[in-house]
Amino acid sequence: MTEHPTSHEGRQPLAARPHERTRPRQQAAETPVPAQPGAPGPRSGADGGAPGARHTGRGAPVPGQAGGQPGGQPGAPAPAAPGDEHAATGTAATHPTPPAGGAGTPAAAVPVSATAPGTASPPGTPDLAAARREGDRLRFVGAATRRIARGIDLDEIVLGLCRATVPTFSDAILVYLRDPLPVGDERPVAPFVLRLRRTDRLRLTDVEGEEMMLVPDPDPTPAAELCEVRSGGALAEVLRGVRPVFGDSAAARAALPELLGPEHGLPRGHRAILAPLRGRRRVIGAAVFLRRPERPGFEPNDLLVAAQLATHTALGIDKAVLYGREAYIADELQRTMLPDSLPQPTGVRLASRYLPAAETARVGGDWYDAIPLPGSRVALVVGDVMGHSMTSAAIMGQLRTTAQTLAGLDLPPQEVLHHLDEQAQRLGQDRMATCMYAVYDPVSHRITIANAGHPPPILLHLGGRAEVLRVPPGAPIGVGGVDFEAVELDAPAGATLLLYTDGLVESRLRDVWTGIEQLRERLAATAQLTGPDHSPPLEALCDDILDMLGPGDRDDDIALLAARFDGIAPSDVAYWFLEPEDAAPGRARRLARRALARWDLEELSDSVELLISEVVTNAVRYAERPVTLRLLKTDVLRCEVGDDSPQLPRQRRARDTDEGGRGLFLVNRLARRWGATRLSGGKVVWFELATRP
Repeated sequence: MTEHPTSHEGRQPLAARPHERTRPRQQAAETPVPAQPGAPGPRSGADGGAPGARHTGRGAPVPGQAGGQPGGQPGAPAPAAPGDEHAATGTAATHPTPPAGGAGTPAAAVPVSATAPGTASPPGTPDLAAARREGDRLRFVGAATRRIARGIDLDEIVLGLCRATVPTFSDAILVYLRDPLPVGDERPVAPFVLRLRRTDRLRLTDVEGEEMMLVPDPDPTPAAELCEVRSGGALAEVLRGVRPVFGDSAAARAALPELLGPEHGLPRGHRAILAPLRGRRRVIGAAVFLRRPERPGFEPNDLLVAAQLATHTALGIDKAVLYGREAYIADELQRTMLPDSLPQPTGVRLASRYLPAAETARVGGDWYDAIPLPGSRVALVVGDVMGHSMTSAAIMGQLRTTAQTLAGLDLPPQEVLHHLDEQAQRLGQDRMATCMYAVYDPVSHRITIANAGHPPPILLHLGGRAEVLRVPPGAPIGVGGVDFEAVELDAPAGATLLLYTDGLVESRLRDVWTGIEQLRERLAATAQLTGPDHSPPLEALCDDILDMLGPGDRDDDIALLAARFDGIAPSDVAYWFLEPEDAAPGRARRLARRALARWDLEELSDSVELLISEVVTNAVRYAERPVTLRLLKTDVLRCEVGDDSPQLPRQRRARDTDEGGRGLFLVNRLARRWGATRLSGGKVVWFELATRP
């Protein structure tokens, strides 16, 4: 059954639809239509009837009758069917044409006309060749539009147009698109500029000992890269008219030099069709179809073919641009809801990965985070909101923000999960998520973990042993009315903790526990490659973990967070309690001086004593219980002063008459970094100094 794709017919008057008025009936081969004596001859002109048809006495056109040359030229050949490989034989001019898109394959003879020029079909017999050509033309349009419609992004659609038309419909094609392309209902920016997006061209070459073949032409068709469409110019008028025009028409003769550039004219003898590309709202480009002199020229029905191709291409480009904008928004949403970069806290190294569920689903509810805490600790968080949609991503962003706020309060892991559960219930019904929250202390080499329905973490030891940690599973966030339990475990130096979402271990081909066991074995095998005394590189370890995923293992998005525990040696930590009295600042200076001497950092004594004196003085002023002082030596020297007052210090500009208010100004000027963190039982003020110049 012949396929009839849509076209621009709805925008043309009835007289301008030759393919509709001359389409033969299916039973024409069996029921001849007798010629009507005295029928009027062919008419020409835009409104004078369908070109290429002779009217019977009743005014019904019969395709392919003698004298039915389009444009009113008697004796000319009937229209050629693009891509016709099964046309009727006869005296025909042929053009070597391979299958669409098959450059470099033997050419197939495509009949241009089944009736020799100057001859006519016998009276009273149907023109079967014209009917077959019309059917082949429709089949070509159907195949070409399907090929164009298969494209998703802009390049695929433009490539589909080029491959569908060259060399079947034309010997060369130039595709110009608006730069920049408007998106949806956006108003295009001025000026109206067309950029050459793609040009495809095939040429005939004579290979010795072989037949004529079509091969890709390495030399592109000469054309300007950019073209500014002048308002009121010839090109603007053609584009505004929407309908394709022949290259030898008056409008095209004035518009093509403007499009191709004044120095790039239409090659001598070439025939052309200039087809505007109009999307849903406006013209977004133009396509130029070219035929060589040795090939039969374009015919009026070819304008309808060009209109069909241009319409499908323009609408596809419109959808591709909208899809690209949606993908960009999704990427930006996901990127802003995940950390731009991970912090580098003392005593731990971090690496992460995130993979969306698919290219068409770029957002999801998986997230990870690393939050520095007071006392050189770090909170490690991995969560998974059910689904991978924009809604899931929005809920994920709210839960991640809540987790960061709760971490800043230095709450225990189980309390953080409890408050996240309450927040999920406030966001609405069925807002379910799983979450793993862990706090690592590099000084004590311990880690505290609480779980809310999440897959258990895996700890890779220095010797290569991979262990699935026994953590109470808990209920997912959003269930409500459940308690969460935290466990404290050893975190030996050199070990690697792996937190992940279920997309890494669960798919249609395997259950979650099978995936966890495969992941554990993969980690152990990777660690064996580096030997028992060296841990595998963290970034390479994450890449190797993702390599275990097979083609059917990507049903969900994946978040992965790996933490390598380095810890802080006890010899690099100094810790004291100071009574909240006037003598506390002096005692703090003496203790700090001794610690710096033990660490061979006497050159920092003056700066450290000055800053410690200012911070301890401020703490003693408001504290009621003993003040804590801790020094940690790693690649930097970190000083932490804690007290039981929840009021955080704020830097301000002191007046000339003020006796205080300059301590934090000195800390800000002399320290490498500094900050203050509120705790559940007070606050900690800290600063860092570089140990190396």
